[in-house]
Parts: sequence; C-alpha cells; structure tokens
Amino acid sequence: MKNKRIDYRELSSLLIQSWTVSWPMILIMAFQFFISLTDVFIAGRIGKNVQASVGLVSQVYFIFIVIATASNVGTVSIISKLYGSGDRERYRNAIYSILLTIFIAGIFLTVLGVILSPVIINMLNVPQSIKTISIPLTQIYALGVVFQYVLLNTNGILRASKMVKHTLFTMFVVCVSNILLNFYFVFYTPLHYNGIAASTTVSIFIGAAINYAFVRSIIKGGVQYVFYYVKRILDIGWPSALVQIGWQLGTMFLFIIIGSLPEKNVEVMAALTNGIRIESAIFLPAFAFNMANAVIVGNLLGEGNKEKAFKSGLVTAFMGVAGVTVMTILVVFFARDVSEILSKDLIVINESVLYIYISMISEPFMAFSVILGGGLNGAGDTKSVMVRIIMGMWLVRVPLAYILGIVLGFGAAGIWWSMNASILFQMILIARRYFKKEWLSYGV
Repeated sequence: MKNKRIDYRELSSLLIQSWTVSWPMILIMAFQFFISLTDVFIAGRIGKNVQASVGLVSQVYFIFIVIATASNVGTVSIISKLYGSGDRERYRNAIYSILLTIFIAGIFLTVLGVILSPVIINMLNVPQSIKTISIPLTQIYALGVVFQYVLLNTNGILRASKMVKHTLFTMFVVCVSNILLNFYFVFYTPLHYNGIAASTTVSIFIGAAINYAFVRSIIKGGVQYVFYYVKRILDIGWPSALVQIGWQLGTMFLFIIIGSLPEKNVEVMAALTNGIRIESAIFLPAFAFNMANAVIVGNLLGEGNKEKAFKSGLVTAFMGVAGVTVMTILVVFFARDVSEILSKDLIVINESVLYIYISMISEPFMAFSVILGGGLNGAGDTKSVMVRIIMGMWLVRVPLAYILGIVLGFGAAGIWWSMNASILFQMILIARRYFKKEWLSYGV
C-alpha cells in the first residue's frame, strides 16, 4: 500500500508539472488561431480575390520563416537542457549566440523576401488579379520576417527557461494588437487590404520588442558568442524544416489526387479544405502539449533526471490525448452543424461530414504521436521524428490515397482512410522509438 501511495503522489506531481507548462501553451496556440481566423474573415469581407490572395501569400510566407520555426526546435532543446543543468555561464552564452545569429539571418531573409516576392508570385500559375494583390501583401509580410525570427526564438528561450507566462503575456499583446490593427488599417486607412499584412508586421514587431526586453534581463552582463551552440541548433533543427516541407508537399499531392477523381472532385477539395480548418482547432491542444513536452523533457534531461523525463513525457502525452479525444467527440457529434457553417453547398457539406466521420478516428493517435514527438524533440532526437513522419506521409498516405481513391475506385472515402492509416503508422513508429529510451542519453 505504501508503494502504491508513492506512485500516486509521483503521478500527481507529474500531472501538475505537465499542466503548469501546458496550459499557457494552449492559450498561446488559441491566440495564433484567432489571428489567422481574423485575417481570413476580414479578407472575406473585402472580396474573394483578396481572400484567395491571403491564402496564397501565407504559403509563400512559410518559405521565408521555415528556418525560424525549425531553429526554434533546436533552441528549445539546447536552452531547456542548459537551464536544467544550472550552468548559467553556458546558458547565457547560448542565448546570446542564438539571438545574434537569428537576428542576422532574419535581416538577410527580410531583404531577400522583399526583393524576391514579385518574382515568386509571378512564377505561380494564378490569375493576374490574384498576383496584383499578392505581390504587395507578400512584400509587407516579408518586412516582418526579422521580427518573426526574433519572436519565435525568444518565445522558445522563455519557454525553455520556465518563463512561459512571459511568452503568454507577449502573445496576448500580439493577438490583441494584430486584431485591432487589422480592422483599423483595412477599414480606416488608405492601406485597404494591405492592412492585413501591415497589422501582422507591426504586431510581430511589438511582440519581438517585448520578448527582447525579457530575454535581455537574462543575459545582462558579460557574455560571449559561441558558434558551437549555433551549430548544435542547426543539427537539431534541420530535420524539423524537412518535416514541414515534406508535410506541405504531401498535402499538395493529396489535392492533386483529389483533382483526378472522376466525379465531385471540386466538392471533395472543398471538403478537405474545410476539414483542415476544423482539425486545426483540434490540433491546438496537441501542438501546445507538443511544445510543453519539449521543454519538460529538456529541463529534466538537463538536470540528469532521465527516468522522470521519460515518465513526464508519457504523462503529458496522455493528458493531451484526453483533451483531443473530448474535442474530437464534440466535433463528430456536431459534424453537420460545423460543416453547414463553413459551406452552403449541400454536396460539400455531405463530403465534409464524411471527412469528419472518417478522419476523426485517428485524432487521438495523431495527438499521441505529436506529443511524444515533442518529447523526442526536446531531447534533440529530431532526426528520428523527421524520418517517421516523412515515412508516414510518403510511404503510406500519398501512395495509399492514390491506390484506394483512384485505382480501386473508393473515391474520397479511400483517401480519408489513407490519412488514418498514415497517422497510425506514424504513431507506432514514434512510440516505438520513445519506448526504446535511446534518446535519454542525448546531451547538449
């Protein structure tokens, strides 16, 4: 009985620790969701061409910030371990080295983005009316790339340093300022639709300035640039960049496969678009727990507490799965109501309901693999995560979608089931890697 009570106490401690780090991340992800939702809403109020352009520009913008999002994975892994180790000199030098490198890279890509935006947009096979709107939008977004690099990585530094509430405050300010400036710039200034991009750039600048003030208080005093930490971040971060690129390309191939369906291909495309929007709300807690797990595992490994790192990663994963499962059940229960909000076309609504009924089956498996993957990322084991996610996409999802949907004639249902199969495959591989515990020996 005594051992059992000790186990319950340990479990309670792990749950509290995971939730303490996770709940601010859930709110931060919600803030980002509201920002993107406001952009789409305002663009829709102006016109379909602007709405289409905002969607196109967001894909181009992804190219410019992929290095920032990838480097952030390495930043969290390195800083969380150094913070946990208690070695303040190495910890402060690493922060300084990361910030300086990220700032220089951000400036370079900002200039590159402004210059290349017209070239990239003109290369795309879209109507001229969309290009005319998209070019200035992309250039304004590009002006904020350097601030995005600073904001993302300082957010990572603060999370890894157990200052997640500072990040929560910053992102709240970014969210509120972005939404208010969006309405002001678009409807009350000559910027018109360009105000959508301007509001993002200005709000990101504000967030980057706030975060810099927070981080500056950590590294005040004598620090030196150490390239070793930058190299380690690149080593850890580049697999994350490949994952993002591979996932985007895989989704694009799904649209191409759907376009080959003999009937209702346009409606099925619309259903996939709506389904991705619906899933993005469910993804919020999953990716919040993913980022929280990276910090928790990294801190504990830095302290040298490997067994607790392993257990904490599992507890965080099961917490996330529980939350995602509840949200999934609600979405399935209200599938038709949600679909009718996003579309007025009866065929699109029916196809969207079918998508929800089939694809939602894999949501708990998705959450489990994503959150465990966050723990592996926190340990610096990003290459194994990359290999398993890309295998799931390109060895299972894409070929199986073509076989089931086109060759065997199961249509949209076959494509949706291929997505489930790839998630299950990915979860098994990532869970197997996690339980082998080899990643527990990864150092800084």
